Amino acid sequence: MRRKVHVWFFSLFLLSLFSSVTWAQLPDFTEMVKANGGAVVNISTMQKTPVGAENGAEIPQFPEGTLPPELEELFRRFNEQGGGGGYAPKETRSLGSGFIISADGYVLTNHHVVKDASEIVVKLSDRRELVAKLIGSDARTDVAVLKIEARDLPVVTIGSPEKLQVGEWVLAIGSPFGFDQSVTAGIVSAKGRSLPGGNYVPFIQTDVAINPGNSGGPLFSMDGKVVGINSQIYSRTGGFMGLSFAIPMDVVMNIVEQIKAKGKASHGWLGVQIQDVTRELAESFGMKKPQGALVAKVIAGGPAEQAGVQIGDIITEFNGQLIDHSADLPPMVGITPINNSATLKIIRQGESRTLHFNVGLLPDEEDKLAAAKNSQNKSPENQLGITVSELTQDQRQLLQIPHNGVLVQDVSKGAAREAGIQRGDVILRIQNNIVRDLNDFDRIVKKLPTGVSIAVLIQRQGNPVFLALKLK
Repeated sequence: MRRKVHVWFFSLFLLSLFSSVTWAQLPDFTEMVKANGGAVVNISTMQKTPVGAENGAEIPQFPEGTLPPELEELFRRFNEQGGGGGYAPKETRSLGSGFIISADGYVLTNHHVVKDASEIVVKLSDRRELVAKLIGSDARTDVAVLKIEARDLPVVTIGSPEKLQVGEWVLAIGSPFGFDQSVTAGIVSAKGRSLPGGNYVPFIQTDVAINPGNSGGPLFSMDGKVVGINSQIYSRTGGFMGLSFAIPMDVVMNIVEQIKAKGKASHGWLGVQIQDVTRELAESFGMKKPQGALVAKVIAGGPAEQAGVQIGDIITEFNGQLIDHSADLPPMVGITPINNSATLKIIRQGESRTLHFNVGLLPDEEDKLAAAKNSQNKSPENQLGITVSELTQDQRQLLQIPHNGVLVQDVSKGAAREAGIQRGDVILRIQNNIVRDLNDFDRIVKKLPTGVSIAVLIQRQGNPVFLALKLK
């Protein structure tokens, strides 16, 4: 009996020791929150929208004297309050968060938090509410700079996201659902993530709990410095699912300095449309492994065209920085000052080359290309399992394809369908062969080898894309 008691006490001692060691390894965020919580703010906006605009309702206008007096009075009061095509203030509260970066009142948040706002109100941690002026914002990076009239404000310290390590603890402070000064913590899940619509931002991915209202708030590293602005979540429900994304502060501060200097931000531009190199495409280009950014289109008159970049080139380095995925390239180019000289290392038909160019200015409006319509001149179905046709002049004008290409009319079972080719695609190249017309297409297809991956350049809804197909 005594032996059993000793064993029980020894087991309890080991469990207690293990628990104390485990808890000792967990970080304590209390001092960090005390030091930085005062610099985190809640941001709400007011927008003026037409009454009834939300549901499309319109207030009819009646000639005087055609309605009973009580109804005329009702419509008169409604119109005076902003109805009948007038405007009434519609307030949306607790739209987002922000943080103070200077004692004289500069505040950072997301562009989407303050977009189209007629009035922006910044609520401080001491419960003061101040109307803010929008200094400028940038939709491409989702950064906005505000200014409030106050002095001696608490501020955050800006850190370097480059020093962040995957697996490192990070902390967020914000106002999810309007609950001010909410603190959540997690780890860095990945760095350099590319998201749809975020081509110029290499996002920091974390598992920190972020919900509506956290947008624009700071992400802190363990040294108490801000390393990012919480911007987006990935969710199938609209709520937090463990995937949060923050804009790195090196990108943010580049935008801030530009906005403070000239009221807006500019981005570097190469003038290409690119895609990832898949395993099949790597095989078709004779590469040992998938790597780099595959050029699917070169914009006419852009820096890339002037540098000699061609469709089918694979960009592997920009200014000496390796390009592993295609998403690595846009942020590198985007933060490079306009007109700066730069170098590209490319692979063209198996050979490595170095090209030189000056970084251009990203246009404000990107090209919008129209989809193709049906044509009458068709070719018979071929070994790819597709029917193609010549492009009419109207179609070329809509698609902005002055020369070359054939339009896919029908896709049946075969290599083309397995590769992802669809009706309405325009085939521009097969391997390194330009497809000028139907005759070119037929001649090239008849000579295609079997059992190897073949790169096919198509244009779909205005976007060029390389696909890899294999004839059996």
